[in-house]
Amino acid sequence: MKQFWNAFKTNRGAVIGLIILACVVIFSVIAPFVFPRSPWTIVQRPFIPPFTRDGFFFGTDTLGRDLAAGLAHGAYVSLLIGCVSTAAALCIGIPIGAVAGYFGGRIDDALMRVTEFFQVIPAFAFAVVLVAIFQPSLLSIVCAIAVVSWPPIARLLRAEVMSLRSREFVEAAQLSGQTSFTIIVRQILPNAISPVIVLSTMMIATSILTESSLSFMGLGDPNIMSWGYIIGAGRTVIRQAWWISVFPGLAILLTVLAFNLVGEGLNDALNPRIAKQR
Repeated sequence: MKQFWNAFKTNRGAVIGLIILACVVIFSVIAPFVFPRSPWTIVQRPFIPPFTRDGFFFGTDTLGRDLAAGLAHGAYVSLLIGCVSTAAALCIGIPIGAVAGYFGGRIDDALMRVTEFFQVIPAFAFAVVLVAIFQPSLLSIVCAIAVVSWPPIARLLRAEVMSLRSREFVEAAQLSGQTSFTIIVRQILPNAISPVIVLSTMMIATSILTESSLSFMGLGDPNIMSWGYIIGAGRTVIRQAWWISVFPGLAILLTVLAFNLVGEGLNDALNPRIAKQR
């Protein structure tokens, strides 16, 4: 663990990203305590500008709702959707990639044809169709993002497993009588999971962007405040009240940037070739 942290902290961008991400997480955790009222509650007149003495640091939106409360509760929603949808995509992509890479042959061909089918369809357009069919809700958004996100995981893990299945420790496990399931889980996956972890951080960032885009288009959960919803609500009055769209946009930008920077740091720390060069 100490060696991993030493390799990780040599990437200054990754450390900055980790700090930003920690701030976003803390902001989302303390949101119910700092803003106990619902972010949908009308608290003042509309279009109060930010940084005024009215007690609303980020101002109010078109209906007089506290924008700071919306940003805080929206942080929780964005992180939740990003992490849960990525976890769901991993649950789909890892088994498919591991089985295809280990067994090869017809099984590999069949699973890769299914994977290619999902990759051919534009991801965002497919997500829009799925959410529209199953009605906008937190569950449908998570499922839609997971369905369009798993193919890269499957293809990456398949390549890693194919490079490891002929190694000596795998052949030794086969000769000792271990089952294919045991070999994949105990021998291959622990050695192939590093690039998947790096890809997962990038996928969380992509999931946050996808959810924000869906909410911006009016396909978000109508009962949950999110950054994309705030931007969508403020786009018609951006000349009159720029802060309604700018502040959640900056929040999305910083969060996505933080996840990408952390992903680069993880790649540096988990990649043995880069670690040796340093």
